Amino acid sequence: MDRRNFFRKAFRDSSKAVVKHVAKKVEQQASRWIRPPFAVEELNFLLACTRCDACIEACEYQVIFRLPPRLGAKVAATPALDLLNHACHLCADWPCVAACETGALRLPESEADSPPAEPVAPPVLARASINTQSCLPYHGPECGACAGSCPVEGALDWQLTRPVINPLHCTGCALCRQACITDPPAINIQSAALVKVNDAREFV
Repeated sequence: MDRRNFFRKAFRDSSKAVVKHVAKKVEQQASRWIRPPFAVEELNFLLACTRCDACIEACEYQVIFRLPPRLGAKVAATPALDLLNHACHLCADWPCVAACETGALRLPESEADSPPAEPVAPPVLARASINTQSCLPYHGPECGACAGSCPVEGALDWQLTRPVINPLHCTGCALCRQACITDPPAINIQSAALVKVNDAREFV
């Protein structure tokens, strides 16, 4: 390898390392919010999103909102899901994704190129879990308020009268949280990115 090619390779390698470092940092920051369905990786999302509000306007359930300025200029006014106060209804035609013209929200390529015969499988939006300290059936009284609220087969199971969330199927749409009658709701919602960060820390 001659001198010129050596420096070219060194520049490419260092550039890749910088991009990887920045991507990791923004992914960690993204654990503080939840992006709309089919959002691309956070770094690419920030590069693609023009803050046009098209996905916000397309959501008839008003689940998508603009992140506030206090979170910093890089993410201010970009869209996120308010799953603590609303729920994503996993619309069959994904209007929020269809409204995005820049590719910040994008269906998988194989499904975007040709309309599938069946509805597109919903992505994992967040992580839902049951707070057994406040969920009524875990303390005697029957409830069942969340029964029938989950649109994803196998995500909300039952052990006798007690609801159980199966993380292998749950998308974190928060429809069960919205149906919960306790105050606050007995369904916890966390960013999937935050769960990944916490899981990674456990193995460090």
